[in-house]
Amino acid sequence: MKKVRLIYILPLFLGTVSSCSDVWDEKANNEWEPKYIWSVSEIAQGVLNNAYSAIPKRPDNYGGNFLDAATDNALTSQYSSSVYKLAMGRYSATDNPLGIWNSCYQQFQYINSFLENGLGDGTKYDKMDADKDAAYKKRLKGEAHFLRAFWGFRMLQQYGGKTEDGRALGYPLALHFITEEEAANLTSFERDTYQKCVEQIMDDCDVAIECLPAQYSGDDPVLGATEIGRATQLAAAALKSRTALYAASPAFQPDAVTKINGMGDYTVKDIAAYESKWATAAMIADEALKMNGFGNFYALKATDLADAGNTTPAEFLFRSYFNSRELENRHFTPYYLGKANTVPSQNLADAFPMKATGYPISDTQNSGYDPKNPYNGRDNRFYLNFYYQGAVYGKTGLPVDVIYGNKDSQSYDPFASRTGYYLAKFLSKNEGILDPVASTNAQHYYPILRKTEVFLNYAEAANEAWGPKGKDPDGICKFTAYQVIKTIRQTSGGITDTKYLDEMAATKESFRILIQNERRLELAFENQRYYDMRRWLLPLNEAVRGVVVTKDGDDLLYTSQKVEERKFDGIRYYYSPLPYDECVKNPNLVNNLGWK
Repeated sequence: MKKVRLIYILPLFLGTVSSCSDVWDEKANNEWEPKYIWSVSEIAQGVLNNAYSAIPKRPDNYGGNFLDAATDNALTSQYSSSVYKLAMGRYSATDNPLGIWNSCYQQFQYINSFLENGLGDGTKYDKMDADKDAAYKKRLKGEAHFLRAFWGFRMLQQYGGKTEDGRALGYPLALHFITEEEAANLTSFERDTYQKCVEQIMDDCDVAIECLPAQYSGDDPVLGATEIGRATQLAAAALKSRTALYAASPAFQPDAVTKINGMGDYTVKDIAAYESKWATAAMIADEALKMNGFGNFYALKATDLADAGNTTPAEFLFRSYFNSRELENRHFTPYYLGKANTVPSQNLADAFPMKATGYPISDTQNSGYDPKNPYNGRDNRFYLNFYYQGAVYGKTGLPVDVIYGNKDSQSYDPFASRTGYYLAKFLSKNEGILDPVASTNAQHYYPILRKTEVFLNYAEAANEAWGPKGKDPDGICKFTAYQVIKTIRQTSGGITDTKYLDEMAATKESFRILIQNERRLELAFENQRYYDMRRWLLPLNEAVRGVVVTKDGDDLLYTSQKVEERKFDGIRYYYSPLPYDECVKNPNLVNNLGWK
């Protein structure tokens, strides 16, 4: 198993922007002296590694659910869960299931303290070899800047938004260790503009790209294979691309550029400024695509995620891994002793086109879709994500049977799926993994940044800037948006017919719809749909549907039905509220549109 060995220091720093007490955490026998912390290289690295440790290890890290369960992709069976509360729109500035304010600022404290103290002459990572010591410090500097960019983006993703007066704001930047005295002066902090936060995150990514290796390989103690799992140049480039994509999105422009008219409705007021941001995002994604080691587009396989090998798939630029049965315990069908926490929706099922024609199933004339056999001949990615009526569960399990009274229906088990579907993506194919007598574990990977996302970022940005088949005026970019989407559909979906693709490429607007759907399919259950819908300003109130399967003689009938309403009734739900306590303590923190 190739794994990174991280040494963690349990919170050394108690200070955050919101509250500071002792700078150093008390120990059982004595207190760590700052000079001791920074003179012992393992402890110094431990300070930085706390910012690694806080990164979620599993994709269902939202109270045991995937964040897709708060979108039209899925729903949760846990009515008491934070994700259900989120899906129902029952959150506020005092009770936000996605609140990460204090956690992020704690990570900034670790990172900034390390940058200020852990790279000086007093800290030796190799006491015998000055060149290796310098190499360690260069790598660690790159890691620190990557981690500050990572947590900065999480703050921007969660709290960035428009205000009542039409500004686009981010979060109060934290670029040095904030002392107790500074933290006490709360009114000295205010939200920086969205663009300024973007520029800082990108600057940190640039430093990371300059300092980090493209990959870890060989036996070198600094940059060798034992360090796989740490940040790399490619991970930093992918994070920079993601940041640029958000920065160009309509939800995060000031009113002078985009104006929100209502749920799912906005107007571009300054087309030149708007397209310029998309062009910047496309150029940044293109730079990543052309980096050494990035490679060609890759179709994700089930064994890249679960029942995986010991070598990290090259597709994953930044990932966590775990060897357990926790995902299966939470999301397997109850028949195989799981709890079916997150289950896919009919909405998502309908989004997968037909493989032979490439047309969506809603096009009854051209798609070739047969409503009597709804799961035959679909895009390859459908089978990566779904267990459906008649699909064999796992490698040697029984077929899924959601017909009333049968083993996978709610009439048989109250914890069974409410949608008629079960999740396949991320889960082991060993249907007996939860057997109480002979339970086993499975190796899983959770891709936090992967190459496919950068391809999608480029396609989206290039289409908005130059249209489906256009390129930048200087001809620098490697692809057109059309070429990227054609490759994705063919390689991942198995779709070789381009007739529908060509029809959608007639305009920027129609191709945007196709790109949004491709992103939905490729990144399903990777916790991106929730934020994508908001940055695109899509309608958030579409009801989640499921399927009811019944028998009519020897035939099966499939009927779509509404399962759960989504009560997002205002444009404030495009943004997350800042914490109430922070706004009360500091009147300079202007909250997002619609939140008090």
